[in-house]
Amino acid sequence: MGWRSIIITQHAKLAYSSRTMIVQTNDGINQIPIDDISLLLISTTQAVITTALISELSKKNVKIIFTDDTRKPISETYGCYPNHRSAELLREQLNWEIGRSQVLWTKVVASKLINQINVLKLQNIKTSSLEDELNKLELNDITNREAVIARKYFPLLFEDGFSRRNGSVINTALNYGYSILLSTINQEIVSNGYLTYIGIHHDNEENQFNLASDLMEPFRPIVDFWLANKKFNEFTPDVKYGLVELLSLEIKYNGKNTLLRNVITVHIRNCLKYLSNKEQNIKIEMELLDEVPNHAINDNV
Repeated sequence: MGWRSIIITQHAKLAYSSRTMIVQTNDGINQIPIDDISLLLISTTQAVITTALISELSKKNVKIIFTDDTRKPISETYGCYPNHRSAELLREQLNWEIGRSQVLWTKVVASKLINQINVLKLQNIKTSSLEDELNKLELNDITNREAVIARKYFPLLFEDGFSRRNGSVINTALNYGYSILLSTINQEIVSNGYLTYIGIHHDNEENQFNLASDLMEPFRPIVDFWLANKKFNEFTPDVKYGLVELLSLEIKYNGKNTLLRNVITVHIRNCLKYLSNKEQNIKIEMELLDEVPNHAINDNV
């Protein structure tokens, strides 16, 4: 899998030739090796992409995200037949043990809540009330500490009275960042041969990404952390580029400093092995480093 996040923001034609993506704009022609690409975000409705390029990117498991006329993510490519998907893997997923699913969900929620608390600490915000709630976490989060802490966490991080339900620019940016995470995790689930719509906690028949919605939870605070350190009144292209480039942010995962995109790969693989009874234990320990990237543009056209 590649490492570059490519963002298309203007009128362009995207085509394929000799293992290379050709991007033609009014400014000239860019050639990018297919093997280098991890994510292609087409952040405009004025771009044309050939089916040959979509086919080659899909073969390399490159995620393509399309946006609407407001430049919000609206759809993504989804590989139907990974090379190594088998009936055995599907049977495994359909028969995951309830006990293991509950343990994993508990660890996922605990990691998310700890990361939220650490985000507030990095902002020099008192967290005693959230820590009290964390101590009440039970198996499978049956008392829904996740929701209780969320109601306290967001107003502390952004502003008193802040709600995730309104249409503020911060919420727009949060949703955009979360959608990039969700897409990346979908990519990893599919590449491992499993279905994205059979989750361990989320169980919405209209959500084809239930499993990704489950496993992405510990990473949401990374988006929160980055946005809390940026002062903006409009959802500008720079903010969008920064949210995409968070995949290149260095964090500590299970004791090792690693880029977020690599952490996601390891995290998804570990979770799937645990659920399929191929690993006896699961560890999800993350630490956000006390720094955020100022220039978060990788490749954009």
